[in-house]
Amino acid sequence: MATAAPERLYFTGDDEADALIAQDPLALLIGFSLDQQVSVQKAFSSPLELKRRLGSLDAETIARTDPGTLEEIFRRKPALHRYPGSMAQRVQDLAAAIVEDYGGRAERVWTEAADGADLKSRLSALPGFGDMKVRGMLGVLAKRFGIRLEGLDDVVPTHPTLGDVDSPEARERYQEAKRAYKARTKAQQSG
Repeated sequence: MATAAPERLYFTGDDEADALIAQDPLALLIGFSLDQQVSVQKAFSSPLELKRRLGSLDAETIARTDPGTLEEIFRRKPALHRYPGSMAQRVQDLAAAIVEDYGGRAERVWTEAADGADLKSRLSALPGFGDMKVRGMLGVLAKRFGIRLEGLDDVVPTHPTLGDVDSPEARERYQEAKRAYKARTKAQQSG
């Protein structure tokens, strides 16, 4: 299985944040965890800011941080998320799961997966990872990290995901398509 991390992912427009989420598996998972009710740029730049504020982006450190302290770190202006309290808890739960299930090494979620179905199951078991996040993460791992597993093609979405974002222009196209999809869905639900 190939696991060559890209030099950067083009999710934020900030070189340092884009490099961190490409090179640090926990940062990538945290970005996905935060990717709701905020822009892609905000969600995926927050791991870098969390690292700066906490002094580390280590699963064990995050898991063991006093919950009130972590919430304060998330609330500090500019807040790391639109819902800093609940997202601080979600990130702490994610870090605790990485410590408990993967020895604190986030990359083991995918490097030790037996096949595509196992990888999907591992991602689905992470706190805060619903179907959309799982599909997005599968797309990123397959298309940006070159992960190859038996049966992976069966679980990687065929619709556009963040896995298709390979440039700032592609990020803009992805976001436009996502907004249009949400607008169509909303119109269908109300009509």
